[in-house]
Amino acid sequence: QQLKEFDGKKLLSATKEGLQIEEDEDEKKAFEEAKAKTEGLCKLMKEVLDDKVEKVVISNRLADSPCCLVTGEYGWSANMERIMKAQALRDSSQGAYMSSKKTMEINPTNAIINALREKADADQSDKTVRDLIWLLYDTSLLTSGFSLDEPATFSARIHRLVKLGLSLDDDDDEEVDDDMEDLPPLDGDDDNEESAMEQVD
Repeated sequence: QQLKEFDGKKLLSATKEGLQIEEDEDEKKAFEEAKAKTEGLCKLMKEVLDDKVEKVVISNRLADSPCCLVTGEYGWSANMERIMKAQALRDSSQGAYMSSKKTMEINPTNAIINALREKADADQSDKTVRDLIWLLYDTSLLTSGFSLDEPATFSARIHRLVKLGLSLDDDDDEEVDDDMEDLPPLDGDDDNEESAMEQVD
């Protein structure tokens, strides 16, 4: 059984899209200005994430987080998706439809989103921007209760950030980066070894 209403008020799930929060006129005006500035970033994030999300929208539900993932009003919640993925006898076609309806909501007033927007405005083809978008998506999966699709790829991106923070530069990795559009290098060293062997032969 589900509790639909309480004390004459309709109950809504905070993990679903369409959540409306009351705002005064000043807050609405500030939100609309921030929304107008961030629309370009939304389009870029949707382009990068492609079919991973149904759409990328600006939200006023977030206070501190840069972004979150929500499901459609009639789609599975994150918990339900985990339960269904664990079923031995499940309808994969239904699961693909129900679990694909994710909406990414971004916080236009967050410092991370603002910095990413400025970086994207300067150069949308910047690989760092695309890597950061994927990292935001992966971290949103975790914080919103979903499971990672590709943990190894997520770990590789984190390791690249660690190397960047430690000022570790690897020329071999940079050469591989030029050939990879969205994913970080996972086995670039092996490729370099093979090419070296071919030169020796």
